[in-house]
Amino acid sequence: MYYWIYYMLGIILLPGIIFAIYAQNKVSSSFKKYKNVTYSNTKPVHEKARFFLDSLGLFDVKITKTSGFLTDYYNPKTDTIALSDEVYNSTSIASLGIACHEIGHVLQHKKGFFPLKLRNIFVPIIKISSFLMWPLVILGLILEFTQYFYTGNVLIIIAICIFGLSVIFSALTIPIEKDASKRAYKMLVETGELTQEEGEGVKEVLDSAALTYVASLVVSILSFIRFILFIFVSRRD
Repeated sequence: MYYWIYYMLGIILLPGIIFAIYAQNKVSSSFKKYKNVTYSNTKPVHEKARFFLDSLGLFDVKITKTSGFLTDYYNPKTDTIALSDEVYNSTSIASLGIACHEIGHVLQHKKGFFPLKLRNIFVPIIKISSFLMWPLVILGLILEFTQYFYTGNVLIIIAICIFGLSVIFSALTIPIEKDASKRAYKMLVETGELTQEEGEGVKEVLDSAALTYVASLVVSILSFIRFILFIFVSRRD
């Protein structure tokens, strides 16, 4: 019974899913728009990224290639920037902007960017607590129909708080990504590597990418609302 209640409440997620699809299409279209616009220096992106890292004194940060479309990331554990197939050997301003965005994340880690430090605190908590959330809800609902009503109530409140942490985690991602993009833009335009016009193209690509994180937050909030409604309806039943 509980499964079907939760399944039917999935309609709540529809606006978020539509927004997420729009955001992903926006990223793809922005990247395709500028992937053929090349910068004046014909060195491939991974060499340009190496130059920027070295100029910042980040000699220990490695650059590798990873498969997939726009699957670029920075791994602080291995101190490695992984650039996707579309980015690694490219000479487009779109790809250069993405690589510099990842360098922005490197700078955040190295300089102790506060929102990043705060989000990192949530990572192990969410990993552990996510396994406990649904058992707590089910056990809590069962106990509420017994003489252990208050114990069940406490378990449900704990589960709600756990879900709330994941929403906060998604919210913290947005300022982190925006700051990394801001650092990338500054790195490219204020140093004269790109013209103001080229910089606006990079900004469009990075802003589109940031929109996917906004979509993720919207889905997370809607999922939280769905979770609360599920508990409310299940209690009534």
